[in-house]
Amino acid sequence: MNIHKLDKYAKSLIKEAAGKIKSSFSTELIIETKSEANDLVTNIDKETEQFFIKHIKNDFPDHLIFGEEGFGDQIQNLDGYVWILDPIDGTSNFIHQKKNFAISLGIFKDGVGILGYIYNVMDDDLLSASLNEGAFFNDVRIPVIGQTVVAQSIIGMNASWVVPNRYIEHEGMVKLLQSARGTRSYGSAAIEISYVVTGKLDAYMSMRLSPWDIAGGMVIAKEVGAVVTTLSNEPINLLKQNTFIVSKPGLHHDIVTNFVKLK
Repeated sequence: MNIHKLDKYAKSLIKEAAGKIKSSFSTELIIETKSEANDLVTNIDKETEQFFIKHIKNDFPDHLIFGEEGFGDQIQNLDGYVWILDPIDGTSNFIHQKKNFAISLGIFKDGVGILGYIYNVMDDDLLSASLNEGAFFNDVRIPVIGQTVVAQSIIGMNASWVVPNRYIEHEGMVKLLQSARGTRSYGSAAIEISYVVTGKLDAYMSMRLSPWDIAGGMVIAKEVGAVVTTLSNEPINLLKQNTFIVSKPGLHHDIVTNFVKLK
C-alpha cells in the first residue's frame, strides 16, 4: 500500500471529522459517564468514531480499527493494518471549555507505527508523521529535539499524582515538582504529547493511559527523537493500558531513575 496515499486519506478524514465536531456545538450534547465520574463520553465522541469506521471499512475493508468508544474491532494483536483512534481526546475539555481537545490517530502495520496524527480541533493545528520521514506541524517539518535537565524543564503532569494515590509513590512526584522549572496540565494526553514534540513541554507523564490516547503521538514523538516508554522504562504495549512518559532524551533517564517509584 502506498503510504503517501494513505497519509493523504487519513488527513482528509481527520479534517472532515473535525468539521463535524465543530458544527455539533449548535446541537444538544448528550453526556454519559463510563467507568467513573470524570470518565465521560458524549454522543459526539460516538458519532465521530462511527464516522471514521464507516469510511475506513468501506475503503479499506481488510484494515482493523481499535477505537476508544468500542465501535471498531476486537483487537487481539497488531497484525496487518490497525488504526488506533481516539475521536475526541480530552472529552472533559470538550464539554466544559469547547477547546483543548484533539483527534488522535495512529496507523500501525504489523505492530510498527507508520503514520501518526494529533489534530487540535479548535486551534486547527495538525501534527503528523510518517515512519522515518520526520514529523510535521501544519506541514512544516519539526526539528529533532535536544536534551535538557530537570531544573530547566517544564513537565506535563496531572496534580492527582502528587497526592497519595494507588499508582506511584507521591513523594517522588513532589520531589520532581520541586526540582523542575514548572509543571502544567492540559487535560488531553494527545495535546500534551504534541507539546513535547513541539517544545512547549520537555516531558509529559501519566500513570494510566489507553492505547488510543498515545498511539498517534508515539509515532510523531519518535520521529523527533523523543523517548517514549512506560514509567518502568519498558516498551509500550498498545493492547492494554500503560503508565507513560514521553520526554527529551537525557531528561527521560533522570525522571524514571531518580523520581519514579511505582507501587
